[in-house]
Amino acid sequence: MALIEVEHLRKYFDTPRGLLHAVDDVSFTINQQETLGVVGESGCGKSTLGRLLLHLVSNSGGKIVFDGEDISNIREDRRRELCKQMQMIFQDPFASIDPRKTVTQTIAEPLKIFSMDSSKEIARQVEEVMDLVGISKRIRNAYPHELDGGRRQRVGIARALILKPRFIVCDEPVSALDVSIQAQ
Repeated sequence: MALIEVEHLRKYFDTPRGLLHAVDDVSFTINQQETLGVVGESGCGKSTLGRLLLHLVSNSGGKIVFDGEDISNIREDRRRELCKQMQMIFQDPFASIDPRKTVTQTIAEPLKIFSMDSSKEIARQVEEVMDLVGISKRIRNAYPHELDGGRRQRVGIARALILKPRFIVCDEPVSALDVSIQAQ
């Protein structure tokens, strides 16, 4: 069964030079347990496409169906509910992480927003996902400015995984990691 169905998706931006077609007539289907890679040159709309799927930017037209539900033009309260099931690993981890929160606080935040778990259970889940992505114990109370790009990217990956979403958009998730870490 299809997890995501996209039909004729479009996103246009008004610019001083006219209408910019960032995403134009894109259609695809991703079934459960499948991965789709979108390849293209810099500036061709890959990141915009990912943001459209998660409603981080509004579309100019087309249809997005998630698990049989048309989510093309959903209300804010429903979009918020979908955040539990749909997450994104951003290309620039420094820009997507709150500089005032520690690594542990950043990863725990989605659970605190969406879960009814006790503080002890949240701490257990956070530790489990940090171990999974290879965040060492010595940096768990560090702030983003104290981390290199690879460690910040691991924080972003852990934050996306903590809710155990059914769908993850990965916007160049390993670009910030050094070559030896990418091989892992």
